Amino acid sequence: MLDGNRVQTLKDRMEAVMSGSFEDRLAKAIQRGNRQREEEGSQRAKAARTDEDYRQQHGSLRIELSDHIESAIKKMVSHFPGFNFKTVVSPDGWGAHASRDDVAGTNRRDVTQLYSYLEILVRPYSSTARIIDVVVRGTIRNKEILRRNEFSLLDEADPTNLRALIDQWVVQYAERYAARG
Repeated sequence: MLDGNRVQTLKDRMEAVMSGSFEDRLAKAIQRGNRQREEEGSQRAKAARTDEDYRQQHGSLRIELSDHIESAIKKMVSHFPGFNFKTVVSPDGWGAHASRDDVAGTNRRDVTQLYSYLEILVRPYSSTARIIDVVVRGTIRNKEILRRNEFSLLDEADPTNLRALIDQWVVQYAERYAARG
């Protein structure tokens, strides 16, 4: 059974066949066929993305996000003197790390070292998962307060949302550090 839209499309085609010269109808038919072939080709190309395509997409997204991570953590560090900043490029991922050592205690025998840090990384590409994975770890005065990761399929990854999430993590850490520091 034909639905209303399909019946209308058939009627439109029949009217097009009946009106105009043969040359016009032939040219229009060829144009429709070319459009259909291009659409099918683009669908096949999208379905046939290679691992190298995903690797390149991950690489460009990783660079964009790691630059944003560095910028956000540098801004946070500028508000808290004593933090050391470093860019991270390791087998664990790319991003930034800020850390600080403090000492607490009332006398020399009762001295305790307190370590605080914030690290956000974009994990390396995995050909089996084809995802972008961003990890955050944060400790304030030897107490872990933040450990999360966010991942998205590369086909669905939204850099704007990931940058907003990174900003949220940095702000959350800064607020907790200010409250406890």
